[in-house]
Amino acid sequence: MRKTRRSASPTLKNGHISDLGAPVEVRRHPGARRLTLRVSRTRRTVIVTLPVQCDLDEAGSFITRNIEWVRARLDSLPDPVPFLDGVFIPLRGDAHRIAFAGPHGRGGPVERRETPSYPELRVTGHHEHAPRRLKDWLTKEAHIALDERVGFHAKRLGVTAKRIAVRDQTSRWGSCSTTGVLSFSWRLILAPPEILDYVAAHEVAHLREMNHGPRFWALVAKTMPGLEDAKRWLQIYGMDLHRYGAAVAQDA
Repeated sequence: MRKTRRSASPTLKNGHISDLGAPVEVRRHPGARRLTLRVSRTRRTVIVTLPVQCDLDEAGSFITRNIEWVRARLDSLPDPVPFLDGVFIPLRGDAHRIAFAGPHGRGGPVERRETPSYPELRVTGHHEHAPRRLKDWLTKEAHIALDERVGFHAKRLGVTAKRIAVRDQTSRWGSCSTTGVLSFSWRLILAPPEILDYVAAHEVAHLREMNHGPRFWALVAKTMPGLEDAKRWLQIYGMDLHRYGAAVAQDA
């Protein structure tokens, strides 16, 4: 992947569009017949795809010609919620306040504490490392929960997962490889428990049926009777989970 720079206004500089503070990715694709433009809702990134023979300078020109469309799409996205001291994030569907305790705080890297108002996620260590520590902790919590639910559904369906991986996936909540490896997004730990449970059941069912046909959905329904409510929740609220922990882009 390469990025281009252009002097026209608005400019494309250091991977950002001036005036928008949006990261830009310029991609070449051998199958592309023309320039295309899209805004990733999960990554909050402007993506320009170019044919192989197209000059890179065309990326900046193309964005400039479509700048109002880009601005409208970016403005429609929900505001990012970075991991900062005092902000609220969901954990298993319930609001929690992040509290940076500093390098002299007691306890582990992250601890959940009850308070008279809201439960807190208390993060120790230097403030510049606190967001990473919190994300690592959330990823670990997601892995623990997914390991338990995958084991539950695998036993009910008579299958075995080779391994569970928890990543920062943006295009899907879970996936199943042909080798039996199940991958999930750590952000599922932010959702209510039944949502994580549904995604676990969904991917476990793929160990028997690598498709979305009637037999696949029958397997999911067998081990997860409330799947329709969970599917609907993800359709309505799922995209909102991607704004938590997002970095706030700065104008170039």
